[in-house]
Amino acid sequence: MSKFFLFTILLYLTRSPILAILVLLVIIYVADRRFVGIFPSLLEPLRRSRRISQLRNDLRMNPNDTQAKVELARLLLNKKRYEEANNWLEEAHLVMRDSADVLCESGFALLKLGRVADGEARILEGLALNPRAKYGEPYLKLAEAYTSVDQDKALRYLASFQEIHSSSCEAYYRLGTLYHQLGRATESKRAFHEGVDVYRSLPKYKKRSERKWALRCWFKK
Repeated sequence: MSKFFLFTILLYLTRSPILAILVLLVIIYVADRRFVGIFPSLLEPLRRSRRISQLRNDLRMNPNDTQAKVELARLLLNKKRYEEANNWLEEAHLVMRDSADVLCESGFALLKLGRVADGEARILEGLALNPRAKYGEPYLKLAEAYTSVDQDKALRYLASFQEIHSSSCEAYYRLGTLYHQLGRATESKRAFHEGVDVYRSLPKYKKRSERKWALRCWFKK
């Protein structure tokens, strides 16, 4: 109802229904980016591309900058450029052999490249160093990879995730989604409820980043 009144006001001010709709969409987008975060940032892809270019230049000047390699690999993973991301992670691993995060991220890339067994081995190697690496996300990645291949294994990885305490609403949303794909309706609903409950228990400063995932859990439950 409030949107209707706002549209009416905008229509009166602009004298154009098309312009009023455009202004209303802009207002909704700005409010979402400020308070919720469901809509993606229009500027983030540009910032990411610029950062990737900067890191490439840095590595041309200093090929031994391991931290730059890891950051570049993570940005490439976000852009779904898994082969290149894994190449940088492999180089970083030669120096950061005790980094569970680097091993797990390399495993993520391998899973996406269809090399499931290799990805699983790499992730398990990372989890052997730190069973709580990346707040249990590796177990969800493995469960996702095996959902349509080996449901028993997928469920075992989901159980491993549940053993790790997590304050991530996103993680519970993904957990519920995976359970739904496996036909486990009760567990799926429970995961979405837990995602909402986790959000309610978060400190105020943390709720901003988790709000969109909490809303998705709320709708799904």
